[in-house]
Amino acid sequence: MVSQVDDFDIHSGPLINRMLIFALPIMAMNLLQLLFNAADMVVVGRFSGSEALAAVGATGSLINLIVNLFMGLSVGTSVIVAQDYGAGKPDAIRRSVHTSIAVSAIGGLIVMAIGLALSKPLLDMMGTPEDIVHLSALYIRIYFIGLPASMVYNFGAAILRAIGDSRRPMYYLTITGIVNVILNMFFVIVLHMSVKGVAWATVISQYLAMLLIMTCLSRSDGAIRFSFGLMRIDTHKLKDIVRIGLPAGLQGLLFSISNVLIQSAVNSFGSVMVAASAASSNVEGFVSTATNAYYNAAITFTGQSMGAKKYDQIDNIARVCTILIFVTWIVLGGATLFFGRPLLGLYTSNPDVIELGMLRMKVMMAAYFTCGFMSVFPGLTRAMGYSILPMLCTLVGACIMRIVWLATVFAWYPTVMVLFMCYPVSWALAGIGQVGSFFYARRQVLKRALLESTVEDVESSLLAQETAAAK
Repeated sequence: MVSQVDDFDIHSGPLINRMLIFALPIMAMNLLQLLFNAADMVVVGRFSGSEALAAVGATGSLINLIVNLFMGLSVGTSVIVAQDYGAGKPDAIRRSVHTSIAVSAIGGLIVMAIGLALSKPLLDMMGTPEDIVHLSALYIRIYFIGLPASMVYNFGAAILRAIGDSRRPMYYLTITGIVNVILNMFFVIVLHMSVKGVAWATVISQYLAMLLIMTCLSRSDGAIRFSFGLMRIDTHKLKDIVRIGLPAGLQGLLFSISNVLIQSAVNSFGSVMVAASAASSNVEGFVSTATNAYYNAAITFTGQSMGAKKYDQIDNIARVCTILIFVTWIVLGGATLFFGRPLLGLYTSNPDVIELGMLRMKVMMAAYFTCGFMSVFPGLTRAMGYSILPMLCTLVGACIMRIVWLATVFAWYPTVMVLFMCYPVSWALAGIGQVGSFFYARRQVLKRALLESTVEDVESSLLAQETAAAK
């Protein structure tokens, strides 16, 4: 018997209500994570200075570059478990769960080793300002010690979300986030550990999150129950996970490469610009939490609908996602701009940092709905089993477009405004491609469903004729 989530059924009630019920805990979880990350930067910025703030902010794109390839495999886990769950295949779910946890543990160790070995040379290649590069290298090396735990937690959370449980990951992140904030203040304010203190607080919180998610899976009922004795890599399930997850990981990797190049351009304006971009990016993240939640909802709802062969639900899910993207852009994007200055003021009292941060924020929020399409529609397409198309759209629309922009437009007009315009231009191009990919995948799924239906009708007719002849 496949375990059920007691208080949530994705197939009953109005679709927009169900998607919001599912997405809101993820949104809250992402929001809490942002708040805790913001607390890192607020504490280090306020009590250790703008150089320490810039040092932490300068590492984000590099961390994502190294992590995203393996983290993308968790998308494969979410899709495959959701499809098996929708089809009611407990043995397949069980094999997917144990394969995923094994892959996450091995992948986490690999990422940690890569991060420890390459972080300093990569920071130098990115042109990180000399007054902060030593602090950035210190932060990132400590941070990567926590990567194995972070990887296991994310795969475990993907398993829970795939069966419709988006609440428990939120609870666990709340607990670990509070611990992170307390440790931040203790290490930085009391022990004066600066960047090193923030990094160690993050590592400790990541291992606590891993402990909580693994305890949850070990005590769960039914097919998602985890047992160390059963942990092994099932080659068939690994192929399924890699088929969906590897292109998602490559997409994240390619996206991160383009962000590293942009970060390098930001670095060329000096540590004040680095601090402003880091603070603004952190504030903008409160809007992206919503689109990330819709992305996860799209994967789970579409994946389960595919498994249950409820193909008529796919268009409805896409329509609801579109509505949510626009509402989020208008409400949260507008609020971000309205409260931008006081929010940036939480990170620093430097007026130059605040002014530059507001400039970036205005450029980003003006067309943030395009980022929503670029982010959410790949979830729909991947859950239908098409993962390469979204990767190609990101490669062309985001990565290549940003490289071309930096090499041409920004090279001709090397201003901060022109640099940040790179984001909405690439979002729009990639978003158009992602929507087109969705319609292509949807058409292929419906064609396949029609063919299967025709074959079933023919088989039923032949069976009826044989039965009649026998009589």
